[in-house]
Order: sequence, then structure tokens, then C-alpha cells
Amino acid sequence: MSRKTYSLSAVAIVAMAGLSFSSADSAEALAQDGVVEMAASGEASTEEVVEIVPEQSVFVSEEVVQPLPEAPAQPVASAASLSELVAAIDSDQELTEQLHCLAGAVYFESRGEPLAGQLAVAEVVINRAEDNRWPASYCGVVYQRSQFSFVRGGRMPSINTSSPAWLRAKAVARIAHDGLWETEADGAVYFHAKYVRPGWSRAKTRLAQIDTHIFYR
Repeated sequence: MSRKTYSLSAVAIVAMAGLSFSSADSAEALAQDGVVEMAASGEASTEEVVEIVPEQSVFVSEEVVQPLPEAPAQPVASAASLSELVAAIDSDQELTEQLHCLAGAVYFESRGEPLAGQLAVAEVVINRAEDNRWPASYCGVVYQRSQFSFVRGGRMPSINTSSPAWLRAKAVARIAHDGLWETEADGAVYFHAKYVRPGWSRAKTRLAQIDTHIFYR
């Protein structure tokens, strides 16, 4: 039973018993409960009845911890070209395991390609991870058997992490992951070098050729 219902029920019981409260203290006490008593003659008082609703208290049985706001994303300078955007990315920031796999694919498959070609390779890995025909993570896509020739024995070769090529690959992976730059290979899930023609390519839709790689969906 709520506090409001309990107060009204108590007053009704008092009225039925024929009890009246004549003292100012008693009247004040009833007024604080939000009820104006009926006049002793049985006629309703002409005074305006104003119900005072006490502020409700909220009792918390467990400690409430407010979540901390997420740190704002690192601002990226407005870039007029992909090369400017790559230069604006903080390549010294440590990569997560998944972004490391994505950057590794860019590094081993396309580090000799122009930045647009590197971005397109990253796009293929991302698109596969979002397609239920392939594993649902970047690392799962990269390490899937017989998909990327640089993977040997289920492992990625060692990377020269101090090289400019690796720093670019890291930046490209971040740009692709965050969708910061459009690529000609948007939607691509396959690619191969232009000097080979695998049988599967005849059954796919060609999207773009960027330097030495041809991309399909």
C-alpha cells in the first residue's frame, strides 16, 4: 500500500468514528498529510483542498557506479588525399590483435603497391569478416587455410616493425577499419595479381584494377 493511500484510509476511519480534531496542532498535522478535514456540521469546507505530495525517497540497496564516458576518438586532420590522411594517423599507437592481423595482410600482400591498392586489400579482409561465408574476424579471415599465400603453417612471418612500410600498413588498416576513406574496391571480397588468371575469376564480378591487383565481388 502506498503512503498516499495509507493516509487517506486513516482519515476515513477517524471520520467514521465521529472523532474531530479541534486543536490547531491536530489540524496542522492533518494538513501536512495532505488532507483537509470535513467540518463538524458534516458540510464540506469551502476552503480549497490542496493535496501536498511529499517528495518520494528512493532507496538503493547496492552501490551505483556511473559509467565513465568513453574517451573521444582521436581527431584526424582534414585530408585532401589518402596520403595526407595516412600521414595524419598516429602510427605509434599500439594495435589490437584484430587490427594487427589486418595491417599484416596489408603489409605482406601490398606493401609495394600505392596506398589506394593497400586500402583495397584491407577492404577485402574487412568485407570477408562481415560476410557469413568467411570467418567473422580479421584474424580468422587472414589465417583461414589456403587464402593468403604469406601465411605459412598458420603463422604470419615476422614484420620489420621499424620500417616505413609497416607504419603505412598500420595507418591504412586504421583508415579502412574506421571507414575514413572510400576505395574503388568497395564491396570486394576477392583479388589476385594481374599477371595470373585463376579459374574462379571468370565467375566473379570485376570491380577495379589498382596497380598490379584486380578486385572482384
